[in-house]
Amino acid sequence: MKEAKGNIWDYHKEGKWVCITTNGNVNTKGEAVMGAGIALQAKQRFPLVPKELGLQIKGSGNHLTYNNKIGLIFFPTKNDFWEPSSMDLIKQSLTELVDMFSHISDYPVPVCLVRPGCLNGGLDWKEVKPLCEKYLDDRFLIVEWDGT
Repeated sequence: MKEAKGNIWDYHKEGKWVCITTNGNVNTKGEAVMGAGIALQAKQRFPLVPKELGLQIKGSGNHLTYNNKIGLIFFPTKNDFWEPSSMDLIKQSLTELVDMFSHISDYPVPVCLVRPGCLNGGLDWKEVKPLCEKYLDDRFLIVEWDGT
């Protein structure tokens, strides 16, 4: 696992896969709740994403999923948007992320993600980092991001 500081959307502009941290909530319109942080920014940039992700969550539960056309991976860190992020859910998402890319050979390295669960999720990077290091190799870049 590598680390860098910067704006994660700059990596997306370069054609890299970007992970969007999410929760497992779907509103009455059938849309994933994406009201803060990088999830809100993804919703603003790609207005169809909440509906597509809502369908995924309803069909498969709160698991890692992706949109190949726009190069985004939806990485659950919370079960409910109002709760803190869950280390167990982050572990599940890390496992699913590594598994997903073990089957894909033609993707732009690195795959980028913000520090999962550490901005709006309320977790401390000092606690989350060892978990990320356990699962992620040099194909993955953790971006220290200020949310702008």
